Amino acid sequence: MKHGRRDFLKKAGILAASGFVLPAATGMNPPIKNISKKYKGSGKMKLTYKEYELQLKHVFTISKNSRTTTPDMQVQIQYEGYTGYGEAAMPPYYPENPESAKRFYEQLDLGQFKDPFEMEKILDYVDHIAPGNHFAKASIDIALHDLVGKIMGYPWYKIWGYDKTQAPPTSYTIGIDEPDMVKQKTREADRFKVLKVKLGGGNDREMINSVRAVAPEKPLYVDVNGGWKDKHQALEMIHWLEEKGIVFVEQPMPDARKEDIAWLSEKSPLPVIADESIQRLPSVMDAYQVYDGINIKLMKCTGMREAHKMLNLARSLDMKVLMGCMVASSCSISAAAQLSPAIDWADLDGNLLISNDPFEGVLVEDGKLVLPERPGIGVRQTSEI
Repeated sequence: MKHGRRDFLKKAGILAASGFVLPAATGMNPPIKNISKKYKGSGKMKLTYKEYELQLKHVFTISKNSRTTTPDMQVQIQYEGYTGYGEAAMPPYYPENPESAKRFYEQLDLGQFKDPFEMEKILDYVDHIAPGNHFAKASIDIALHDLVGKIMGYPWYKIWGYDKTQAPPTSYTIGIDEPDMVKQKTREADRFKVLKVKLGGGNDREMINSVRAVAPEKPLYVDVNGGWKDKHQALEMIHWLEEKGIVFVEQPMPDARKEDIAWLSEKSPLPVIADESIQRLPSVMDAYQVYDGINIKLMKCTGMREAHKMLNLARSLDMKVLMGCMVASSCSISAAAQLSPAIDWADLDGNLLISNDPFEGVLVEDGKLVLPERPGIGVRQTSEI
């Protein structure tokens, strides 16, 4: 492990166990005077949900599998004429699926809460209904944030005090494929300033060389999804990637190999970012001084509330922050984008990989994330689900 990790954990590990976060992580002073006059604060929340299938534009391949669709649950919370939208996008290599989500939703009674501004109480209730179910919980969290933001009349980046012009460019993901298809995908992604290339499929150099044949100067992120098994070969590969203009390496080895990853990140000329192991707040502490940074995903961490806490904790530890996503609609991507002005790197392209997005939300202009001014998470529904 990196020097000082055990000493640090002895002194500060209690932070995660106790649920400590920086004051800014949960504090919110809503501008009550701007709340719509039609808000009475005495209604009853109603939860509805529907299964949806996201259709990918191309076969999507990582080191673990290939697929052309992603199961999805679209969620709504209605209250006094307002509707908050949420989403649970569930890739098949995770334990959750539409059926498990439905079972979880059926256990919820949001009608017992009369005021959606009691967000901590509501989300604590949702969190403790059943263990796990992070994706389903995230959909409720997103819908509640959207609802409250709409009542307040502000997007969440403003409620959190962020400057939307500081949102970074988003990368566009190139999945593992044959050279000709990789080149085609790279050409199709010409409008993006940064690309993220999936590695770990046994053809890593071929993948990078194929992208570089089309985009010789464009910054590249790489995501190995734990596909490398030997730390010495991994370090050799990272040195080669540095020569190719790579910005960082995400999850180079399986997370269970923490000693090897700590060795690798200490010697690596590129930042090493944790992905698979990053779930909720305590996993930020687990990654400290093993990795150089973390990838926060709303689906894995139960939503915007937890993501905000994780972001603040990572910043207090001087760790880099990447905001990632699943293949998803503009609903959850726009929710994640509300945090984007405060992060180092964005990989929020999940909605751009599908052909049947039922929402309009965050946009990409000249490669950069452009957050909408609409309140809540900033989306509007454009087609029936």
